[in-house]
Amino acid sequence: MSKGITPKSEDHNKWYTDVITKAELADYGPVKGTMVIKPYGFAIWELVKDEFDRQFKATGHSNAYFPLFIPKSFLAKEADHVEGFAKECAIVTHSRLMTDEDNTIQVDPSSKLEEEIIVRPTSETVIWHMYKKWINSYRDLPILINQWANVVRWEMRTRLFLRTSEFLWQEGHTAHSNKDEAVEETLKILDIYKNVSHNHLAMPVLTGRKTNAEKFAGAVDTYCIEAMMGDKRALQAGTSHYLGQNFAKAFDVKFQTENNNEEYVFASSWGVSTRLIGAIIMVHGDDSGLRLPPSIAPTQVVVVPFFKNDDELKKIKDYIDPYIHQLSNMGIRVLLDDRPKMSPGFKFNEWELKGAPTRLEIGFKEIENNTITVFRRDTKQKENISIDSVITYTSNLLDNIQDNMFVQANDFMNKNIFSVSTYDEFKNIINKGGFIRCGWDGSDESEKKIKEETKATIRCIPFDEKPDNLNCIFTGKPAKHEVIFAKAY
Repeated sequence: MSKGITPKSEDHNKWYTDVITKAELADYGPVKGTMVIKPYGFAIWELVKDEFDRQFKATGHSNAYFPLFIPKSFLAKEADHVEGFAKECAIVTHSRLMTDEDNTIQVDPSSKLEEEIIVRPTSETVIWHMYKKWINSYRDLPILINQWANVVRWEMRTRLFLRTSEFLWQEGHTAHSNKDEAVEETLKILDIYKNVSHNHLAMPVLTGRKTNAEKFAGAVDTYCIEAMMGDKRALQAGTSHYLGQNFAKAFDVKFQTENNNEEYVFASSWGVSTRLIGAIIMVHGDDSGLRLPPSIAPTQVVVVPFFKNDDELKKIKDYIDPYIHQLSNMGIRVLLDDRPKMSPGFKFNEWELKGAPTRLEIGFKEIENNTITVFRRDTKQKENISIDSVITYTSNLLDNIQDNMFVQANDFMNKNIFSVSTYDEFKNIINKGGFIRCGWDGSDESEKKIKEETKATIRCIPFDEKPDNLNCIFTGKPAKHEVIFAKAY
């Protein structure tokens, strides 16, 4: 266990915070609920972001940027939307400061704005204001725009990465000429979210549709990816929304069809955020700190030399540098940790804490034997191999670690998904943790009652649901859906 990290089994919440602060991923900002993402944490986010961005662009999407400030009147145009975000909005009321006679900074009362401004909690309203200007004909459709930005949601209870008053994300906003195309877009993005989660974050997710009570404010349907954390709680890792014509009607966005008729456009919106960093920590981390899948590790291979002086370091560099260059030329992110006055043991602990997938250890013993020692972070196993095979071995090892981390996480999730038929079974298991598949009668009332009594929520109606021959665990009525319940972050 890395020094200073609370064991997961002792206090999972404290362990999570310890990993973030001691691995130098983030720190607390000066305003309550904000965070500073430190370089190492931001490097992970950039790798996650770049893969999403690559797949968005490969499916025809373009990046743009829209204003941070939104007129308050825009939110009032879509009733469900404003109700969903009303309690989370940060509001700008004045435009400047002044100093009084005591040289104290005050808000200048004469600068009060005629219309208050909302700091964006999400961008649907401002984007649909612009789409009204841009869309006239079917020839203008579809519009496939994504934005990488920050948003502000005034959270009362915050946790680094998982729930902060300001966070980074991407938000896609698309406009289409028909429902089928908009729904297809919504599900296409959900597939991208699942693909990146599985193949790059090594994080298994369940996919499905949200209930009416849990869907996005203003959406017709919300689809999601749900991941199981190491403490068996759920984390909503991404959402994709079919908006129907709701925002088009609210902002009067119509287009002329090929038959010269007027029609409201159809829409989707979708987003993932920096909370994925929190998910990565809790899905893969252990008592030694982070365990990063190679795909998103800022340093995939760290080389730690054993040396006492500059002459010894030079000999080691002469031995290993050609292999470092080869790995780097292959696109592998490799770093030689030759910091002086730090013991190899200190460096081992630090890089285990930071989750580097592979460590190469080299001293004069390895040079004499023409070998190198390889450590893999996922299993903490060491192996001594020939230096001549280090390039192929390391490249294959990174692939193996990526695959193994997904298998480990997937096995853990599957072992903690339970099917129940009675409410007593449900309450017994939900208090121990895990995902529960069970019948639900489809009513808002039973969903609300279960949430009030157990603190568990319906995470999704899975695409592979089998409601036939199931009864609702709460009412005993025939089930309308098979759903997944869990306690969530």
